[in-house]
Amino acid sequence: MSRANSLQTEQLTDSAYYILLALLTPKHGYAIMKYIEELTNGEVKIGPATLYTLIKKMQKSGYILLNEDDDERRKTYQITQSGELLITAEIERRLRMVAHGNAAIQTAKEESSHEEG
Repeated sequence: MSRANSLQTEQLTDSAYYILLALLTPKHGYAIMKYIEELTNGEVKIGPATLYTLIKKMQKSGYILLNEDDDERRKTYQITQSGELLITAEIERRLRMVAHGNAAIQTAKEESSHEEG
């Protein structure tokens, strides 16, 4: 699946996933980037170009809203109800993926121990 189609199929890229997690409470752009870096202990860093490109796409898809504010330099974004449903489904999907990975590792270990014995 191409990256361009990921929002339409409701399967998020890692960057989009973290942006929606960050927007469970309203934030401006810099705060989103900082939150993601802190949440992941520096493992994930999203730059401004990626952030604002994805914010535009997710706004267009109805997952994020721009809060109207007097200060035009500091735009605040928030997740929509549709975005909340999407992030909940994505968390559940990723948890299933982890379970599949653990099951595959366990099966491989069992098969390799049978071959040795």
